[in-house]
Formats: sequence, structure tokens, C-alpha cells
Amino acid sequence: MTPSTAEHAQMSVEEFEQIAHHAPETVKLEFINGKLEVKPMPDGNHEEIVLWLQALCMQSRPELGLYGSRGLKVESYRKGRAIPDGTLAPRRHFAGHGEWSDADGVLMVVEVTSHDSDTDRRDRKDKLAGYAEAGIPVYLLIDRDADTLTVYSEPKNGAYLESPSYPYGATVELPAPVGITLDTEELKDYTL
Repeated sequence: MTPSTAEHAQMSVEEFEQIAHHAPETVKLEFINGKLEVKPMPDGNHEEIVLWLQALCMQSRPELGLYGSRGLKVESYRKGRAIPDGTLAPRRHFAGHGEWSDADGVLMVVEVTSHDSDTDRRDRKDKLAGYAEAGIPVYLLIDRDADTLTVYSEPKNGAYLESPSYPYGATVELPAPVGITLDTEELKDYTL
């Protein structure tokens, strides 16, 4: 987090959690980089991409679950709150947790970009930094604007050291601790 946003947060984490707890089910709220964010509801292609990835993860690693809409504590000192499109962790990892879980034990988070004006800042910058600061080993960004997958890995000092990108249709090897190979040909069906 940059000093200016840390010093000028819109509210405390505790205040955010109260607001998020009482928000209607049709709204997903996040607290990233000291700012309240409204996460847009996904369209049909967005949902199909998440379903595609869930199926591949279950086939390759049945001991893991790709959880949707799992609230995570991210950023330095767990001061951010994000709801990734997918959170890969061992099955039953979140049993007994409340609305927001520590990122410890999470193997990968996934974001599928939305077609809105905030996606660049939210998915490609703010969440990227927040997930790296939390030490999440892999961040998979499925970018529907560029028709690419970017695999961020090796978090260190609040940044990912590796970030190769692949076009839809490529075979993508997700690094350890994920260890899943993705055949991304199907993603071509979900372009606009």
C-alpha cells in the first residue's frame, strides 16, 4: 500500500466489514487500497470461464476446491478485503471461517476481468499488489480485454517476480504449489 492511501483510507477495516455484512446479496463489496469498491455482477461469459476453470481444477486436483466469492484478507497487515472470482485451496480449508479468511493456505486466486471502467485499476493493479502483499503463491488473471491469461507467481516484497502471459488457446502450466495444466482452447468461445 502506498503511504498516501494508507494515511487516507476512506474508513477502517472494521467499518468496511460492517457495511459489507449488511449489503444486499446482489452487491459484492471489497476494500482495496483503502477504498470501498463495488465488484460488478458477472455476465454469462464470465461465469462460463469460472465454471471451465472449476472443472479443470477438480479433474486435475480433486483434493482442492476452487471456491467462488470467498472473502479474503489481503494487502500488508491484512488491511484489505477482496472477493476473488476463484480461490484455490485444499477442500475443507475454509470450514468454520466467517465472511473473511486469512490468505494463509490459499494456493491461487483467480480474477476474470469484467467489461467496466474500473477493471484495469482493480484487477491489473490494486488486486495484483494486494494478493502479492498477502503472499498468495499464484494469481491467475484471465483478461477478457486482451484474450490472455497472465500467471503471476513467486511473491516477494509485495510484488510477483514472474508474470508470463499466454493467448487463449495456449497450454498453460500453473506453477507450484498449484501444478495444474490448462488447455485454454475453450476460452476462445467466450470472447466478444
